[in-house]
Amino acid sequence: MEIVKPQWKKPPPSANDVVSTLPLYRSAPSLEVRLEDFELYAIDRLRVLKGVSDGLSRGKRPEEMEKLVNDLWKANMRHPLPSEVTNKDIISHFVLRLVYCRTEELRKWFLSNEIALFRYRFRLLSPEAQRLLMAEFDLPYKPVTTAEFEGVKEKLHLVARSTGQLKPAASDAIFYKVPFEEVPELVAGRRVFICKGYAYVAMNQVVSLVVTQFRGLLSKALVLTNRKWTSTIREQEKDRLTPIVETLCTSYLGPDYSQPKEFAEVSIKDIDQVAKSSFPLCMRHLFEKLREDHHLKHGGRMQLGLFLKGVGLKLDDALAFWKAEFSQKVGAERFDKEYAYSIRHNYGREGKRTDYTPYSCQKIISSTPGVGDHHGCPYRHFSEENLRAALSRMGVNSGAMENVMDKVRNRHYQLACTLTFESIHGSSYDAGINHPNQYFSDSQKFFKSKNNPSGQGEPLDDRSPI
Repeated sequence: MEIVKPQWKKPPPSANDVVSTLPLYRSAPSLEVRLEDFELYAIDRLRVLKGVSDGLSRGKRPEEMEKLVNDLWKANMRHPLPSEVTNKDIISHFVLRLVYCRTEELRKWFLSNEIALFRYRFRLLSPEAQRLLMAEFDLPYKPVTTAEFEGVKEKLHLVARSTGQLKPAASDAIFYKVPFEEVPELVAGRRVFICKGYAYVAMNQVVSLVVTQFRGLLSKALVLTNRKWTSTIREQEKDRLTPIVETLCTSYLGPDYSQPKEFAEVSIKDIDQVAKSSFPLCMRHLFEKLREDHHLKHGGRMQLGLFLKGVGLKLDDALAFWKAEFSQKVGAERFDKEYAYSIRHNYGREGKRTDYTPYSCQKIISSTPGVGDHHGCPYRHFSEENLRAALSRMGVNSGAMENVMDKVRNRHYQLACTLTFESIHGSSYDAGINHPNQYFSDSQKFFKSKNNPSGQGEPLDDRSPI
């Protein structure tokens, strides 16, 4: 796949081409891709994969996942030209394969969610399309004959009844006899009849067989892609693709919080109250450490400072706030010389005048705090004992605590933060936390609606975050 051409084309279809709405991504397409499409297509697919990941983490049922995948795909993988939708699908997969091949953790995340996406897209296909895709895998399995079916029919009925499936009938049942080790999830769930080392897989279960094949192909491909990336591509594309590839996996895909929302303004007088009620754990921890130690290292100053800017702390108040704390440790003169510049810089008043954006959850989670640092994501970087204590101080009840810790153990840090939000606010939160400023904004909206249920009347005074 050639990248960075001013335009891209696809070769004319061959008369022998097999048309499928669900590609197997066996080899990169012979396409020329515009650099902007290279990145935009990948971001669109990343929105789908992150939605899938969140749905799985929340324990959605298979039918709920089918609807979720269908909705995510329609919302994010459209193309102005219907004929190019498949190309967008293929291109975006291979770009993200390049992005996520680089470490074991990234490969594991991509493999898990691409497989889930493939599974539910396969389930949404018609039976004819499913059989077509099975033929593309060139699987050496043939449907069980009617005579063989009659011999095991009663056993198949027992399995179907135990798993809540309809009884298979010889007139319309299609079963494949495959080595049992090729459908481990069906065997583990006792959803197939096994005889002499073979599993009898119904047509409505072949997704497990197909997914096993797809997992093997993609797992091997990710390792090979990593070798090629490390040996040649990274250096060859260091001035063009490498910066894009190395930042895509931590891209924030939600609303922009570089500027506070309408009517949002936090003054120094308000800050302790709103920190206690509406700061997410990562920012509350930094805020408390700043109040306690009267100092934060650079990583903590950046993470908390940009967050405060995003929630509406004006530059003059920010300078006064940081000076009041730091001067207790380093003195006012040293603060003015060594620290005030960086605060003005964050607000775009120094240097390149860049309006810096508050850190997203992905950026915070991927940070690596050292000894004496307090930035980063507590759900990832705290010990279990320290995390439990911090959550307890925030008011997380014991029942929610175990759910949060379960998500942490499974590395679903943003979902753990979402469950914390739900426990503290006593309300479900389907959107999921993707940004600390989102947590703050929606927390303040919750308390505003709670204090003014009718939604009528005057807004809170101009010092309020909403």
